[in-house]
Amino acid sequence: MRIGQLAQLIGVETQTIRFYEQQGLLPPTHRQDNGYRVYTKMHGERLAFIRRCRTLGLSLAEIHELQSYQDDPHQSCIAVNALLDDHIAHVRSQITTLHALEKQLVSLRANCNDNREIKACGVLAGINEGNKHQQ
Repeated sequence: MRIGQLAQLIGVETQTIRFYEQQGLLPPTHRQDNGYRVYTKMHGERLAFIRRCRTLGLSLAEIHELQSYQDDPHQSCIAVNALLDDHIAHVRSQITTLHALEKQLVSLRANCNDNREIKACGVLAGINEGNKHQQ
């Protein structure tokens, strides 16, 4: 199949496929005499795997590592579990950071609960005050 067909089948843009090829996440393709790349079922499976990994928030480096484990299926999955444990820790850290951000935004929003003019806007004043503390 050609790149457009693969893109449609998996639900990604053709640019995404080219990017993953450049990053070494998709294996090289065979080219027809007219120069068109020919993608196989294996390319589709790899691309679907990459897409699912990206949905889980895995980085390209993590995906590459997982693919290397898939390519050697007789080894223990301890390394896969460790990679996922590290990713879970990273996600938990992001959640903590987002909760702190949410608290800041809620507090900032509480500074302006009525219909004031912009020059008296509590939200903008709070942001400006925060900038002064950071400098």
